[in-house]
Amino acid sequence: MTYLFSFLIILVPLFTFSQEDLLDEIDTDSTGTQYESATFKGLKIVNFESTKLVSDNELTLIVSHRFGSLKNGIDTFFGLDEAVTRINFVYGITDGLNIGISRSSFLKIYESSLKYRLFRQEKNGFPFTIVGYNSILVNTALDKVNYPLLEFKHRVGYTSQILIARKVNSNLSFELAPTIFHDNFVVIDEQDNTQYALGLGGRYKLSKRWSLNADYGWHLNRADNSPFKNPFSIGVDLETGGHVFQMHFTNAQGMNTNTFLGQTSGDWGDGNIYFGFNLSRRF
Repeated sequence: MTYLFSFLIILVPLFTFSQEDLLDEIDTDSTGTQYESATFKGLKIVNFESTKLVSDNELTLIVSHRFGSLKNGIDTFFGLDEAVTRINFVYGITDGLNIGISRSSFLKIYESSLKYRLFRQEKNGFPFTIVGYNSILVNTALDKVNYPLLEFKHRVGYTSQILIARKVNSNLSFELAPTIFHDNFVVIDEQDNTQYALGLGGRYKLSKRWSLNADYGWHLNRADNSPFKNPFSIGVDLETGGHVFQMHFTNAQGMNTNTFLGQTSGDWGDGNIYFGFNLSRRF
């Protein structure tokens, strides 16, 4: 817990005071610097956040859906009977600073988030776009009947990420996402509350409107007796004017960072995977 708060205390003020510089960033600045654009089309690659941000004074609604496991077949209508949903609103305070609020039916989680751009990839210049992401969530599904000593603090979790992306060419983009996440309550006694992971993701443009996306989360300090798996997801993006429709298969049913990194129960090896989609709409 101490390490996480130290991380946030050090980074958040730095990012906050950097916003004046971020406000001045446009596609071409006074010295003629040109920036790469459209590294990713969606705010998420699949599960992981991408380096894309919502524009200044723009509101975006993201509806994410994960059906139940395909492994159960017709008994659950290939997962339709066990679907979970996340509704997320993201607002652009500036082009380089976003805030978000969401609610997921998976563990009845409420979450607020902050996403901010630190650097942009330049054409013939700085090679990466770097974005920070922080969130805090509340798990309201925990029940005092099962956990008599439960307090509000046990419901709370945190995430801090640095998203490092590069647009290699007009078709190919990739991202690394070093991540620290912390849950005040963990279901495995031997699991550390503060956990570490490295996200890897990419996008390959198939046509003007279609792309192939994939991401993977490598958990770095999972308990030896944990039944949970690393999340791997693959799918396609369809861009249609005012919205991006992402369809994918994943072994993670949870859609908040703490849940898909810390509590993924599906296993590609035995067919325990979920079909899902993210639908975003600008306002």
